[in-house]
Amino acid sequence: MNEVLTTCPYCGCGCNFYLIADRDGEITGVIPSREHPVSQGKLCVKGWNVHEFVNSPDRLSRPLIKESGTLQEATWDEALKKTAAKLQEIIKKYGPDAVGFFSSAKCTNEENFLFAKFARAVVGTNNIDHCARL
Repeated sequence: MNEVLTTCPYCGCGCNFYLIADRDGEITGVIPSREHPVSQGKLCVKGWNVHEFVNSPDRLSRPLIKESGTLQEATWDEALKKTAAKLQEIIKKYGPDAVGFFSSAKCTNEENFLFAKFARAVVGTNNIDHCARL
């Protein structure tokens, strides 16, 4: 069995826990990190059950690109290049305020900060929102 320290994806608190993996690498459970200053060895109900979605057969494991109306598997490089090209095309044609960014409470505070910084400093728009503001 292996234990891998990671950050919970469910909210911005950033609780840490160890994912427990069996010999085959399948994630089977979690153990809270006692040393973490926020969680202090505790987890909410979402944290305790975070491992359940990892092995779901419905979970996407590769990027998909729509070609001729159907989704096709692609490499990460292909998907990122196509996304970047389309974003640049929209910004060039309509300006930076033609795009918006919607972030997630499932990201860490640091990831949300970087996302907002990218929208404002790189793209040049203040059109950014977050699902947790409600």
